[in-house]
Amino acid sequence: MTKIVECVPNFSEGRDKAVIEAIAGAVRGCPGVTLLDVDPGASTNRTVYTFVGGPDEVVEAALAAARVAYHKIDMSKHKGSHPRMGALDVCPFIPVRGVTQKECVTLAVTFGRRLAKELGVPVYLYGAASSREYRSTLPQIRAGEYEGLKEKLTQPKWEPDFGGREFVSRWGATVTGVRKFLIAYNINLLSTKEQAHRIALNLREQGRGTGQPGRLKCCQAIGWYLEEQQLAQISVNLTDYDVTPMHVVYEEAKKDAAELRLGVMGSEAVGLVPLGALLQAAEYYIQKEELFILEEEQKVQLAINRLGLSTLSPFNPKERIIEYCVGVGGAGAGVGRLGKGSVEELVKGVASRCPAPGGGSVAALVAALGAALGAMVGQMTFGKRQWEALDPAMRQLIPPLHDAATALVPAIDADTAAYNAYMDAVRLPQVTEEEKGVRERALRVAMERTIQVPLSLLKTIDQTLEPLLQMATLGNYNCRSDVQVGARCLEAGAWGAYYNVMINLDNLMEGPEKTSLQTQAEEMLQKARQGCEAVLSEVQKRVE
Repeated sequence: MTKIVECVPNFSEGRDKAVIEAIAGAVRGCPGVTLLDVDPGASTNRTVYTFVGGPDEVVEAALAAARVAYHKIDMSKHKGSHPRMGALDVCPFIPVRGVTQKECVTLAVTFGRRLAKELGVPVYLYGAASSREYRSTLPQIRAGEYEGLKEKLTQPKWEPDFGGREFVSRWGATVTGVRKFLIAYNINLLSTKEQAHRIALNLREQGRGTGQPGRLKCCQAIGWYLEEQQLAQISVNLTDYDVTPMHVVYEEAKKDAAELRLGVMGSEAVGLVPLGALLQAAEYYIQKEELFILEEEQKVQLAINRLGLSTLSPFNPKERIIEYCVGVGGAGAGVGRLGKGSVEELVKGVASRCPAPGGGSVAALVAALGAALGAMVGQMTFGKRQWEALDPAMRQLIPPLHDAATALVPAIDADTAAYNAYMDAVRLPQVTEEEKGVRERALRVAMERTIQVPLSLLKTIDQTLEPLLQMATLGNYNCRSDVQVGARCLEAGAWGAYYNVMINLDNLMEGPEKTSLQTQAEEMLQKARQGCEAVLSEVQKRVE
């Protein structure tokens, strides 16, 4: 899965268009990063930049933007309505996809250390990155703002996490850390402002603030009225959508609106949203309404429809979902050049005078076809009148086979990429002791990847065996040859993955880790062989 981190640096300049654009240009110039939004405010004299990319790439982009700001912004002349203490006031890193909070803490620490070293400025850590409770929140660290910073730096308890205590008048200080992704979300009501706010008080975690907490955690909300739309809104900030998802607050708002006999006119997402938030909603409505939907694009459309996200203006997934904006969501997500190319190109590539793509990529392809055949048999059974009684079973059996087929396509490229990374590490210079250390670490990482990729392939194949056996027992009898071919493909894929694990284990020293990995591979291969025989036996029973 492609790793995506969001970075939202706030710079203390919201009026000078040339400066704002120069900082934006620095971000745009960094490879592997997509600048999603630039939001300047004249009264606050502050601009919020939003960009996403890989973990290392967003750090580089944040540093590039900071270097420009260092030469363009002078805090000794800054005035604005928003609390601030530095030219780059705050720089949070936010996990979006395939990245943990712990990893983002590491990014914040790396960024803070490099910023302090390169520019000679003080940097503080906040949130999950902070190591001191009394200065873990932005308000705590910002207290006294820029004007009080010079004296603050003299106090031992306010020694920066990185950089010295010297007051840098043109810069001030920067705060960096980690926060969860915040979803700004509005629910539309045919009501008054007061009625909308009444529901907001019921929902938001703070409640009414007098010992009467609201129903939903990690939820901030107020009610307001839109004159131009002639409707009210519950304006919601979801600070952790894993705790309180969009569909939960929407359904809870509908309950309260029904009690007050108010009409709900859909909702709207403000800005960009992560794909996961919409898939959460889709899964909820799929379960609630007993629907059968497999494709990601259809799930997204279901969520948009059920939440009424296009009520006030069209919700275009390609423009509003973060992963789609950066090209790692939707059809073909995570699939590389080999997987996206033609069958002819792949076959010619395997047949060429080149070690990659090789057996590992072929194993992934064959296994993907095996799982796909199993899913196809299910699709040829589901929804047909003569097998209508099997619909509940097909609803259970098709998804794991469909998901496995989809997940195995990226593995075609993953195996080749792992091999190429290992060869790149082998070719690294090893003249000095430092170079030897760098090469050794790179080899270790690449070597582990060449083992984990085929091992992961074996694990995915393992998940298909039971549903394929059930498909052989229940599925459309006219598709029995497809089940047989699918079983053989999965077994061949397992053999291919096993062979790749074993040859790459030769690079590991003897020890418990090597023994454990070898045992795992052998056990899963044996299960694949037994699973194939069980499927073929079950089909034969139906023939006889």
